[in-house]
Amino acid sequence: MRLRSSSLRYCCAPTVAPLDPPVTQRYPGPLTSTGREHLPSITTITEVRMPTFNDPLADAREAAEAIRGLAHATQHVENPEVLYPVVGELMATTRNMSQVLDQLARAHQRHTGRAMTDAGDREQGSQLTFEAAAALHEAAGHVGQADTVLDRASNRAGRIAWRPDEAPERWISVVFFQGEEAEPVLDIIDRQGTDAAVEYLAGWDMADETEDDALENGYVYDVPPQSGMDKVATRDVYALTYNHQLGYVGLTRPMNVMPDPVLLHLEAPEPAPLAAEAPRAESPAREERQGRHRGPEQAAESSWFRPDAINDIEQSRGLSL
Repeated sequence: MRLRSSSLRYCCAPTVAPLDPPVTQRYPGPLTSTGREHLPSITTITEVRMPTFNDPLADAREAAEAIRGLAHATQHVENPEVLYPVVGELMATTRNMSQVLDQLARAHQRHTGRAMTDAGDREQGSQLTFEAAAALHEAAGHVGQADTVLDRASNRAGRIAWRPDEAPERWISVVFFQGEEAEPVLDIIDRQGTDAAVEYLAGWDMADETEDDALENGYVYDVPPQSGMDKVATRDVYALTYNHQLGYVGLTRPMNVMPDPVLLHLEAPEPAPLAAEAPRAESPAREERQGRHRGPEQAAESSWFRPDAINDIEQSRGLSL
C-alpha cells in the first residue's frame, strides 16, 4: 500500500489534514491535604479510541485517521531504529487491507438484489455492483503485490544496524604565530617540510590546558579556520595552516582527540640544523608554550587566524566594525 504525500489530493481535499485534538476527560484524583482543608487534585487522561470490530464505517474512519497520523509522523523520522518496525506494521496493514477489499467486493455481490440507480433502474444498479466488486478484487491484488515488495523491504531493513548519531566534531586552536614569531616556523616548512613544523608546534599542545584555554577564549571552530590564500597540511590529528605572504602559521586539532604521544613532548624539539644565515626556532619552555595565540598588542575584538596586518589596514581606513 502506498502512502500518499501531503501534496496529493483526494478530489479537492488534502490527503494529510490536521489531526483532531485528542479527546480528554478530567476526574478527581486522590484527596490531598493543604493543612486547612481537603481538596481533590485534577488528573487529565486521554481517551483511547478502540476498534469496534462490528461497525465497518467507524473502523474505516479510525483507520483513515491512523494512516493520516502516520503520514504526518513519517515526514521527519529522527530515529532510524523505528524504520524496521514501522515497515513491519505496514506489512500487517497491507495484508489486512487486501482482506478488507476482497470482503467489500463480496458484500457488493451479496447485496446485488437491493441495488438500483438513483433513477430506480434495478438492472443498471445490479451491473454497477458487479463492476464495483471487480474493481475491489483488482485493488486487493495490487495491495497483495505491495505486500510482497514490503516483505523484501522489511528483510533488508531488518539487517541494518544503525550506529549512534555522533556529535559534530569541533576544532580548537593549539597555537598561532604571525609576523616575526612566525618566521622561524615558516623557515622550517620551507627547509624541512610541514611534518617537521607540525612536530615543532605540537610542543605547545598542553592537552586539557590547551582545550580549556581555547574554550575560554573562543578558539573553537567547526572546521580548521583558513582563508582562500592559506595552505593546509595535516599530520596525525593536527591541521597546519600557514601563509607565507601574510606571514602567519597556526596549528589546530579536534577537541578531545589526542595525537600520537611521540608528538606531545615536554620540550618542543629542536629543528634540524639550518644554514648559518637562516634563523632557528628556539625550544620554548613549558610555561612559555601555554596560550600562545596572539601578541599582547592585538585588539580584543580581533578574531583568531586573522593577521594583524589585515586588522591594521581596516582600522586605518575606517573599515572595522
